[in-house]
Amino acid sequence: MVGHAFMGAAHSQAWRVAPRFFDLPARPVMAVVCGRDRARTEAAAARLGWAHAETDWKALLDRDDVHVVDICTPGDTHAEIAVAALEAGKHVLCEKPLANSVAEAEAMASAAERAADRGVHAMVGFTYRRVPAISLARDLVAQGRLGRVHHVRAQYLQDWIVDPAAPLSWRLQKEKAGSGALGDIGAHIVDATQFILGDTISEVSGTLETFVAERPVASAHSGLSGTASSAGTGPVTVDDAALFLARFTGGALGSFEATRFANGRKNAIRIEINGSAGSLAFDFEDMNVLHYFDGVEDAAVAGFRRIVVTEPQHPYVDAWWPAGHGLGYEHAFTHQAVDFVRAVAGGTAPAPSFADGLQVQRVLAAVEDSSAARAWRDV
Repeated sequence: MVGHAFMGAAHSQAWRVAPRFFDLPARPVMAVVCGRDRARTEAAAARLGWAHAETDWKALLDRDDVHVVDICTPGDTHAEIAVAALEAGKHVLCEKPLANSVAEAEAMASAAERAADRGVHAMVGFTYRRVPAISLARDLVAQGRLGRVHHVRAQYLQDWIVDPAAPLSWRLQKEKAGSGALGDIGAHIVDATQFILGDTISEVSGTLETFVAERPVASAHSGLSGTASSAGTGPVTVDDAALFLARFTGGALGSFEATRFANGRKNAIRIEINGSAGSLAFDFEDMNVLHYFDGVEDAAVAGFRRIVVTEPQHPYVDAWWPAGHGLGYEHAFTHQAVDFVRAVAGGTAPAPSFADGLQVQRVLAAVEDSSAARAWRDV
């Protein structure tokens, strides 16, 4: 695994837990974690359960005990590491968004396609697909329970940088992150809605806004928070909020909002799908629940049905606890590891693929272009 901060900790837990709750055709062995600072990386290895520590990711490619490279670094490093790992014959799991530009994502998707011909596979980590309620939503749409989908509404709302004194982090620097709320969290709702519908976005009209243009330089970071230093301020070079309209290939209309300035919203992923025969509604802050409206029921008793998605027949749930005992944020990462291992061990392509990640990257780029031009843009 390359990177050991917020995402590295989540992925590490997934690799540790997956073989203990799920029957897997191969058992993940946590061989080595890589980071830039030797002392911090060795401490992370001990804390997170990795056998060895490295400070040069290229050293991982020469190790015979490494068959999978898991990339948990900022977006500016994804393309170089992923392409090199695939060319070295390593399977790759890469965090989202796939890259910082369409050109980088295209290079990664091409490398993945070439590697697949040699039995080497790649997957992008859109983890929210693995939330059981979101997987159930996809199943209901695929079964035709909503009929023809007309409307998609999706929001990803956070508040961790509302305070203008919150310090700069790499997520606020375009050269490292690629974009701000658009790519960091907007990418998730783009993928989640496309996953639920089994359809892709074909056209967008969007606007981006940066509310705080300068922030204190950070002296330290922990997860999404940090500590300001006395070294002055630096520019914020990404968007703080992104809003866009979308058309899907199948004819549905969509509205999307991604912001890190929604006071009081901690990790509110809100998705509503309206179709000719019913509707679905989901909010990650109540992640074990899916609301379903059956539009063909008698109007006298019709209403949204609250489904607690903890039954053994729900996606992934049979490996965990008795019905009604809810899952949490970390479980989706475990489900991601399970799906990845099963696909790679079975010689099949895992999903979402790098091609899927490229599609999302094209949506993000089209939104940026649309905002600059104040016009609709094809994806």
